[in-house]
Parts: sequence; structure tokens; C-alpha cells
Amino acid sequence: MNRFLTIVSIFLLLLASAQAQIPGLQEKLNALANSENAEPTVVQIPTGMYHFYFEKGLVQTHFVSNHDQENPKSVGLSFQNLKNVTFDGNGSTFVFHGKMLPVVLKNCENCTLKNFQIDFDHPAICQVKVLENTPEGLTVELAPDVNYELDQNGTLWFYGEKPEYWRYSAGTGIAFDPQKRNLVFNTSDVRVDLNQVKELRERVFFCPNWKNEKLVPGTIVTLRPYSRPACGIFVYHALNTTLENIQIHYAEGMGVLAQISENIHLNGLSVCLRGENDTRYFTTQADATHFSGCKGLILSENGLYESMMDDAINVHGTYLKVQKRIDDSTLEAAYMHPQAYGFFWGEAGDEVQFIRSNTMEILGESNHVAEIQAVDAPVDQGAKRFRIRFEKPVPAEISESGTFGIENLTWTPEVIFRKNVIRNNRARGALFSTPRRTLIEQNLFDHTSGTAILLCGDCNGWFETGACREVVIRANIFQNALTNQFQFTNGIISIYPEIPNLKDQQKYFHGGKPDAILIEENVFKTFDHPLVYAKSIDGLTFRNNTVEKTQDFPAFHWNTHSFLLERAVNVKIEKNQSEVPLSMEIK
Repeated sequence: MNRFLTIVSIFLLLLASAQAQIPGLQEKLNALANSENAEPTVVQIPTGMYHFYFEKGLVQTHFVSNHDQENPKSVGLSFQNLKNVTFDGNGSTFVFHGKMLPVVLKNCENCTLKNFQIDFDHPAICQVKVLENTPEGLTVELAPDVNYELDQNGTLWFYGEKPEYWRYSAGTGIAFDPQKRNLVFNTSDVRVDLNQVKELRERVFFCPNWKNEKLVPGTIVTLRPYSRPACGIFVYHALNTTLENIQIHYAEGMGVLAQISENIHLNGLSVCLRGENDTRYFTTQADATHFSGCKGLILSENGLYESMMDDAINVHGTYLKVQKRIDDSTLEAAYMHPQAYGFFWGEAGDEVQFIRSNTMEILGESNHVAEIQAVDAPVDQGAKRFRIRFEKPVPAEISESGTFGIENLTWTPEVIFRKNVIRNNRARGALFSTPRRTLIEQNLFDHTSGTAILLCGDCNGWFETGACREVVIRANIFQNALTNQFQFTNGIISIYPEIPNLKDQQKYFHGGKPDAILIEENVFKTFDHPLVYAKSIDGLTFRNNTVEKTQDFPAFHWNTHSFLLERAVNVKIEKNQSEVPLSMEIK
């Protein structure tokens, strides 16, 4: 029989006091931790609005992939070492004050979080409205919740609920149409200059150095820093996790970041505005959801992802770069990106493969880890460098004299991304870099501004693995993608691994069999020409799709071909219906 733990009376004081975290909850969760034979347990709280404050948060150290590695962090709710626990927020809203990591779920098994909302009182994204645009500069009005100060040099600064939480003067922004809420056509990342400004009246400023003829009066511009202090929900070393009916209205980094976890189900999780009448035009500082080094099945369905400053989903692993060859079976290798290190990379028995970074070609056969240990830290937490001994000899050419990466094939997931709505966001819609089966179906990609779907791979910058071997993109609707130019936005669907030396590449990065990347039964509603861009692909099929011409924007993209292919073989384009002629260029 299920054991129910209901937490009710201990929260009544909270309704009268906005100064407290949720009284008693963390103690209850700690009491449930490390149970040997934990029965299914439901932890419930009464519906309400609960406030969490930086100064009262749990002080914890977490190295979160693709975020700033600032530690320690202030954590709101911490679910650690739990088994068979369901946390039900019953529709509550959790409001966070200051630089916080709202929710941590770590070392848990068979746990569910559901029915709550995450928001921040003072988001670090600051919103302005263009009142007047003249050749002399812009006149803008700050949103009511923006704290600001004008220094003696005339530079406009924004700050958080307290100045010590965060403070910046914006250099970039994103422009939104005030009625349609999508990004303003052909504006991309807007350059912002808030120096030498003059305050005309409270919250209204004339900005002589900020000039942009595309920002007509009424345009909403969201100004943002580049920092990513923390995500909204952090999942680490977890097995069989469900996140259900959760709405994230803002996070200082990504909405959900899951790393080194197995089997994750997002059902009705949304990164979204606070309703149709929300005065904000933005949600998260970066991706809505992000999965780093996971395995098993990632199932994401029935979600709404809108107005975020980056992609709806990104699935990848992390290449370690070879630093030193110790002997024929032992290498030292390291995390390379400053926002991706300090966490578990692999363990004995894991299958790995080696890649030459400049051509992104696999070297030799797969191998297995015999032993791995951190070199620059006692354990993997905080580590950047590892010494790895392999079961078989490593190819002779792999050493510090070249540039080589190591990919962990064991920690790669199958992905199902279905029945989601992705709209009005910056950059791209969905990114996938996993060799296991990936199914993308029945989604609506509506004004994603850049590429709707990207298959990538990079062992040179972000060091995000790896090649896609089996991808099905089926029965989706693509509505007016590519209204702006961002990185990797060469087509509505972009197969774009980063390959510095493509001309010397002998093998192909993505695919490896007929129909490896299958794009079928989709509807492309587009005002422009590009449909698919593909580079270094063996096995691409585009069939039974419908292309409809819209008149919502003028064609402007530099790529004037429906299909633009570079180093592509085994390509089939057949049985499609289009209102306009389809063209192809092969490089």
C-alpha cells in the first residue's frame, strides 16, 4: 500500500509571512533520504504562493553543465538521495528572490515532481519599450519592475532586488513585436548602447548611441546579460525521473538542466509566459530544456516552450580533449569549455570512441574504459582533467601533438520529442546530438526565428557530442522559421556539424545508412527558400512533405535554395508537394 505523507499545517504560517522558505519541508525530505526499502511516498503542499530568498537558501555546491560554474549556490528546494517519492505542489507558485537555483533533484530514483510554477521576482532580463525612433537616437521606457540607476558618466545600469544580486549595463537585446509576440523580422541580436543617455522623466530615457531603424515605436526589447548563474530545475545522477505539469516562467540560465541521468520524462512541462496578458515578453535566459550526458530514454511531450533566449531542447554529450598520452592504453583528457566541467564523465566499462577534431572523423574501433580517475580534484566534482586507462590500446596517432576528442557512447540517450509547441524564441528550436534513435513528431515550430531543428556536433568550441545515426522527423508543422540569422541557421532543418577542415574529410559525420535522417510527412509554411541544409551526411531522405508559401515576410535569406548540400551522399528527395518550385545546390 502506498504511504502518503501530507504536509499541510506546517505551511499555514507561510501565508502570513513572506520572509520564510517553506517551513519543515526540507526536514521532511531529508528524513525520507537514504531509505533502503522506501515505499512509494507522496509529499503534498497546499496550494499557495511561496517565496524563497537568497539569504535563506540551502548552501550547496553544484557543477551544472552549460552554466557559469559559480559555487556555492543558494538552493530553494533540494531533493536528494530519495527513492519512490512524488512531490505534488498542487498548483503552487514558487517565487525566488536573488541569484538562486530553485530546484535540485540529485541521486534520486523513481521520483516525480509535479504541479507547480517557478518564477523570479526580479528577472535579470530587463524589458524596455521603444517610444520614439529618430536619427538622433532611441527614446525608451523601462518596464515597471526594472530597477535602475544612472551613473555620473551617463551610463544606464540595471540591478536586481538588491544591487549585490546582479548589476549590468546591457550591450545586447532581442526585439519583440508587441502584438504578435514573435521576434521582429531580420533583427537577430540587437546591439544596445546605454552610454551617455539622458533621463527625460522617470523611467524614460533618450539614448543617443543606440540607433536602429528597425525598432519602430511600440517595439519591446528585452535586454539581457550573458551570465548563466543557474537553471530552474537541476537533475543530476537520477534514475527514472518525471517532471509533470510544471511551468517555468523565468530562470537565470536554462529552464531544466539534466546531466548524467537515466530515463527522464517531461510531460506537460512548459517554459512559458504567465498567460496571454503577461506583460513580459521573455522566459528563460537560455535553453528551455537541456540534457547533457544522459542515457536511457528522454521523453519530452505536451510542452509549451516560448519566448526563451535560446533553444527548446538540446541533447548532447561532452567530448574530452586529449591532453597527454601516458602509454599505449592510457590518456589524460580534459573538459575544455569554461561552462562545462566539474561533473562525472564516465566509469569503468563505458564504451568510448575517439575523434579527430579538425575533420570530425572517428579513429579506430570503439574501446572501453578500464579505469578513470580525476587528476586535478579528489573526485569528479569540480574536476576538469581525467586519467583514463582503456581496455585496448589507443590508436598510435592519438596524443597531445594533435587535436583529438573522446566520446562516451554509453551515456547517450534515445529521444522522443513529440506534441510540443515551440514558438517566438531566439536562435533555434530543437538540437539533437546522439547516436541513438531520435523521434521528432507532431510538434508545432512557430516563429522559432532561426533553424527549427538542428543536428550538430562539435569537438572544437562547446565540445558537444556527437553524430546522429537514426533520426525521424515526422508530421511536424514548421511555421515561418528563419525570420532571423543566428548560428547554424542555414535551413529550416539544419544538419550542421562544426568541421574546421571539411575539404580533407574522408568519412561522413552524420548518418551511415540509407534513410539515417528521415524527414517525412511534415508541413513547411515558409516565406523564404531554404528548407534543408546538410553537411557531412550519409543517408538523408526528404519525402511526402508539403511546402506552402506564406506572405508574412519578404524573402531575405542568403541561401536561395530549398536544399543546400555539402559532402552529402545517399540523398533522396521524393514525393513532395510544393506550391513553389524546389531547387538544390550541391557543393
